Amino acid sequence: MTGPADRPLTVRNPLRHGLAAWGPGLLVMLADTDAGNVVAAAQAGAQWNFRLLPLVLALIPALYLVQELAARLGLFTGEGFGALIRARYGKGVALLAFSGLALASFGTLVTEFTGVAGIGELYGLSRDVTLPAAGLALLAVAATGAYRRAEQAALAFGLFECAFLVVAWKARPHPADMMRDFFHAPLGDSGFLFLAAAIVGSTFNPWMVFYQQAATARRSLRPDDLPAVRADTAIGAVLTQVLTGAVLIAAAAALHAGDRVRGLASIGEIGEALAGALGRDNALLVFSLGVLGASFAAAIVASLALSWGVAEVFPASGGSRRFLGLYAAGLCGAAALVYFAQDLVWLNIAAQAANALLFPLVVGLLIALTARVLAPPLRLRGARHAVMTVLAASVGLIGLIGAAAAFR
Repeated sequence: MTGPADRPLTVRNPLRHGLAAWGPGLLVMLADTDAGNVVAAAQAGAQWNFRLLPLVLALIPALYLVQELAARLGLFTGEGFGALIRARYGKGVALLAFSGLALASFGTLVTEFTGVAGIGELYGLSRDVTLPAAGLALLAVAATGAYRRAEQAALAFGLFECAFLVVAWKARPHPADMMRDFFHAPLGDSGFLFLAAAIVGSTFNPWMVFYQQAATARRSLRPDDLPAVRADTAIGAVLTQVLTGAVLIAAAAALHAGDRVRGLASIGEIGEALAGALGRDNALLVFSLGVLGASFAAAIVASLALSWGVAEVFPASGGSRRFLGLYAAGLCGAAALVYFAQDLVWLNIAAQAANALLFPLVVGLLIALTARVLAPPLRLRGARHAVMTVLAASVGLIGLIGAAAAFR
C-alpha cells in the first residue's frame, strides 16, 4: 500500500505544526462523556460510593492505547477502519465490523434520547415533544451535512459538565476511603458486575474507533505529526475519564446512602449532586445544558462515524441514500424504545453494558490490522503488544462477565 507511511519521518516544529493534527482525539473523547457516561458514573457513585472509581481511572491507559492505534492507522494508511478491513479481510469481515458499529450507534442514540427525555421531564416536558424534536434535529444535521457547526455548538454546551469537577473538588473524598472501597469491592454481586460492564461500555465504543481513524486520515497529515496526534489522544483520554470520575465522586457525595444500596430514581436526580455547590436552580440548569450538549455531540460524532462507515464498507453508489435510510430507521427505533421505557436509568445502563460486548471484536481487528498494513517499526511489538493484548483481554473480560451477570 502506498501512502503516508512510505514517506520518511522528518522532524518538524511541533508548535508550528501541532494544530494541524489537533482535534479528532479530543473531540471523540469529549463526545464519549455523554448522557450514557454520566448516568453510568452517577449510578456507580450513588449505589457503590467509590468502589468503581479505580476501574474508571484504570481505563485511561487502555482507552489511550485503543484510540492511539486507530489514529496511527489513519495517519499512516490514509484509510478509514471499515475500508482497511474490507481491503484486507474481505466484505464478510467488514460487514461484521459494520454491524458492531451500527449496533453501537443505535445504542448511543438510545442513551442520548434517554438524556433528552430525562431532562425534558425535569422541566415538565412530555416525551411526545422532546423525542420527536431531538430526532428531527439529528436527521436535519445528517441530511444537510452540517456536522461541524452542530458539533461545535453541542460541545460548547457539553463543557458545562465540567461543573462536576467543582463538586468533586469540594467533596474532598479521603484517599483512605477510596482505598477501603477498592479492597471491599463486592465482586460476587451481579448488580455490581453489571454496573462495571456499563462503565466499560460507556468508555469504549466502536464508533470512537471508526471516527478517530477516519477523521485522522481525512486531515492529510504527515508521519511526523504522530507526536501531536498522540498528545491529542492522550489529553482526551485523561480528560474524559477524570470527568467521569468527577461525576462518580459528586454522585457519591450527594446521593450515596451509607451502607444501603440505592440506585438513581431518575436522570434528573443527578442534577441534585450539583446543588450543594451551585444552588439548586443553577445546578439543574448547568446539568441540563451539559447533558444535552454532550448528548448531541455524541449523537453527531456517532452519526458521522456511521456515515463514513457506510461509505467505507459499501463504496458503491447510493451509499448516501442507504445511510439516510438506515439512520432514519435507527432514530425512529431508538426514540420508540425510549418513549415506552418506564425506567430510563436502567435502559441507559443496559445500553452501555451492551457496548462492552462489542469491545473485543473492535480491538482484535485493530491489533490484526496493525500487523498487516503498517511498516514493521510502527507495529505493536514486544512489551507494547503484550500490554495492549492483556489490557484488551482484561477489559473485554470485565465487560463479558458484567453483561452476563445481568441475566443471573
